[in-house]
Amino acid sequence: MTFHLNLSLLTPGHFRQAWRLPHVDPLAYLDIDHFHRLAHVAEDARIDAVFLGDGPALRGEIADAPGTGLDPLVLLGSVAAVTSRLGVIITSSTTYNSPYNLARRFQALDHVTKGRAGVNIVTTGTPAAAANFGLSEHPDKPTRYRRAHEFLDVVTRLWDAWKPGAIVADKATGRYADPALIRPIDHQGEFFSVAGPLPVPAGPQGRPVVVQAGGSPGGLDLAGRYADVVFTVAQTLVKAVEFRADIRHRAARAGRHPDDVKVSLGVVVLVEATEERARQREQELYATLPIEQLSVVVTRGLGLPDGRFGPDDPISVADLPAEAPAAAFSAGFGVSTRALLAEGPRTPRELVQRGAGGAGHRLLVGSAEQVADDLQTWFEAGAADGFTVMPADTSVDFENFARLVVPLLQKRGLYPCEYTHPTLRARLGLT
Repeated sequence: MTFHLNLSLLTPGHFRQAWRLPHVDPLAYLDIDHFHRLAHVAEDARIDAVFLGDGPALRGEIADAPGTGLDPLVLLGSVAAVTSRLGVIITSSTTYNSPYNLARRFQALDHVTKGRAGVNIVTTGTPAAAANFGLSEHPDKPTRYRRAHEFLDVVTRLWDAWKPGAIVADKATGRYADPALIRPIDHQGEFFSVAGPLPVPAGPQGRPVVVQAGGSPGGLDLAGRYADVVFTVAQTLVKAVEFRADIRHRAARAGRHPDDVKVSLGVVVLVEATEERARQREQELYATLPIEQLSVVVTRGLGLPDGRFGPDDPISVADLPAEAPAAAFSAGFGVSTRALLAEGPRTPRELVQRGAGGAGHRLLVGSAEQVADDLQTWFEAGAADGFTVMPADTSVDFENFARLVVPLLQKRGLYPCEYTHPTLRARLGLT
């Protein structure tokens, strides 16, 4: 049994202040040649897909670190053009998109890439996005998830509107297609009115791979019904195992087979040939962090009042409010951090560091052997069907993971040595 691997292209890395290090180009996140080089490294290692997070607004962190950067559909479309097997997973918002346009773009991308397209569906938690789309205020979370359910219902029906055999292409009779096999969807709902169908039939995968990352109850229900892959966060092994079991249960409850949804666990990786060198770079990255500022972000996310806990004051699970704050940016990160505190008190500084400077995902530091051992342990425990590897410092850890860790996983039989199928969907073991 093998697992899947996706590699994040976020630059300068999931330590967002990594741009301050002497060897890092602070403008690399705008350089297409940089991304092309990383894509070739990933494809040489037989990585299933590259992934890029995104949001439709400039966030306040720009004062301290680069933003998410170039539009991921444009950037990863270019990446797909210079590779032949590497999948591309592109983040798109259901709150600030139209389902018809999204369905058409990703169906086209699936044709153009010959079956390597994936869409990471998010509902957008950044209030600043509303003003970019003519809205006076950002929709609340329940509204965003109702819209997301209807959005994905429309998108998937549009992808399925052309039935097999619709294209006849009979030169003798001049009949090109059978209109009876190309059905409009005629959708009328709370948020959308969409007639359909799309102008062309389904791509090589039938449907592009749908990835979903929400950790709130609405997000989990959305994942159980529509997601092919659920991208998640976990700081503890027990919580990761519980999450995967829950998602599989939700899929079954929605009438799907549990194996039709895969869990991809995010992990921030800092890897070197030796543990000594990895620990040295870990301290260099910690030194770039604005600890006071990030400590406030962490404590607010846990629902704690400002000023109650300084960076080095221990927080125990008993200090937390009974329920996570409704305004928290990410429900999944909150649940993950609470599970960590249940194992013992941690200071805000420790939470910031363990969460890679605020990225929230578990930081894994060590030699290639140690990193491979850790991923194997979590996989064999049932924590995930694969991993989305998030380089701590993309200029170093992306290539180190591909060149040092992947060969070890391949030797252990945990990861394939060659691409097993041309489409991303088939490689992930999806129907």
